[in-house]
Amino acid sequence: MTEISGDRIRAHVKFLSSDLLEGRGVGSRGGELASDYIATQFALLGAKPFGDSGTYFQKVTLMGSEPQASSQLTAALSEARATKDGGGSISFRWLDEFVGVNLQQTSEAEFDAPAIFLGHGITAPEYQWDDYQGVDVRGKVVVLFTNEPPSDDPHFFTGRALTYYGRWTYKFEEATRRGAIGAIIIHTTPTASYGWDVVRASWGREDQHEKLASGQHALALAAWVTQEAGQRIAASIGSTVEELLHRADTRGFRAIPLPLRFHARMPTKIRQIETRNVVARIEGSDPSLKNQAVLFGAHWDHLGIGEPVDGDPVYHGAVDNGTGCAMLMEMARAWAELPEKPRRSALFVSVTSEEAGLLGSRYFGEHPPMPAGSIAAALNFDGFQPWGRSRDVVVNGAERTTVFPLVQEAARRFNFAIVPDPRPEAGTYYRSDHFSYARVGIPAFSIEEGQDLLGKPPGTGAKLFEEWNQKRYHQPTDKYRDDWDVSGMVEYARFGLLIATEVANSPQLPTWRAGDEFLPLRK
Repeated sequence: MTEISGDRIRAHVKFLSSDLLEGRGVGSRGGELASDYIATQFALLGAKPFGDSGTYFQKVTLMGSEPQASSQLTAALSEARATKDGGGSISFRWLDEFVGVNLQQTSEAEFDAPAIFLGHGITAPEYQWDDYQGVDVRGKVVVLFTNEPPSDDPHFFTGRALTYYGRWTYKFEEATRRGAIGAIIIHTTPTASYGWDVVRASWGREDQHEKLASGQHALALAAWVTQEAGQRIAASIGSTVEELLHRADTRGFRAIPLPLRFHARMPTKIRQIETRNVVARIEGSDPSLKNQAVLFGAHWDHLGIGEPVDGDPVYHGAVDNGTGCAMLMEMARAWAELPEKPRRSALFVSVTSEEAGLLGSRYFGEHPPMPAGSIAAALNFDGFQPWGRSRDVVVNGAERTTVFPLVQEAARRFNFAIVPDPRPEAGTYYRSDHFSYARVGIPAFSIEEGQDLLGKPPGTGAKLFEEWNQKRYHQPTDKYRDDWDVSGMVEYARFGLLIATEVANSPQLPTWRAGDEFLPLRK
């Protein structure tokens, strides 16, 4: 197999995360440059365009909603409660105590509405869990936590591994389905798996979302508040955030009306965004199987220009996801240079708007340029650290598919130990683009770095990751440096190529294992 070049990976990351590309924001000049660059690289290596109208681009139309600094959120205590406590209202400071967005795609949303605490805001009949049981939240503000009830029982919300029910996207989607006017997540670092700085950086700026149909209901406020602000909400019923979370985690929880009326005013800058996925194809060698494909994926977008940190307003996104894009382009080059192509074709897909909720990959999954049932498997690459080689690898979700024996054999050949997701409680399977492919039935998983670093003391990888997660994730400090060790990225790209080659040559079209939630979607 053609070798993978660390120098090429390094050069791609350095360019994609440079100041010139301004953080690769969706709908920005930097984002256009990034997608043009990736398409140009595909063209240079001989991969054929597989997007709209014979181009490398699949057009994705989104709406952008940018909250303004004058956004306001207050909560007025009921008269009885105010008299008892000697106070009348609670104010929340923009960015410091709350962030959020008006999803109604209007220039301003304003409401005054009663509130109800809904625990985790989950309706999951398969687990006999319904936080919405017996309550009507239409026109109300729901207050809740992200994540889900904890358990070591693999048959109850899959144990420690977070399901889609625990994701913030589900919380807002379910509140919308129920007719709520607003939804407020009380942030804690353990339930979110990241700190307030990440929430502030992600939600204090423009949000992208699909265009609403005429008359379609949407939240006037999808918001987060800090744990400290949450304490003031909890105090309205004589409780604490810790006590509310304990109630939310307990089977038999029932929604609790709050003696509060939330008033929000959300001035919003609205724009229509024309963005794009980048799609290329390298044809397979088998006259019949070339109409099927294995997919390599990575998202090109990051957070663009935002609130300066230490004077730097560019959210460079070197690791997230300059690295995955660089590996994608280098794997495409290696595949193109194979003297004998595998039997199935290969798709190389770099998607937009992952950071806003997997919107680009979701669009691709719902509008694939070839039938989803003909895509044998999707391998996703998202965020690789520059710490060198590891003895282990995470293949998040591969064990759920019939591809797994091929993955195991590839790991054996690379002397990789396959280890489970080190942070299952973070719900990473439902946080990356492979989920968009899985939800249309494509066997999909991510290849992720391990943490048992060669030549480093035990525990070093976990310590370095925690430091990166706290200080660099979704921050301007996610920058490229010339002293990066990209040898681990080279190994994982080679590993991914081997798996994809075996899938492309396999006589059987892969699927999901019996009982998996995505098996019924495989067509």
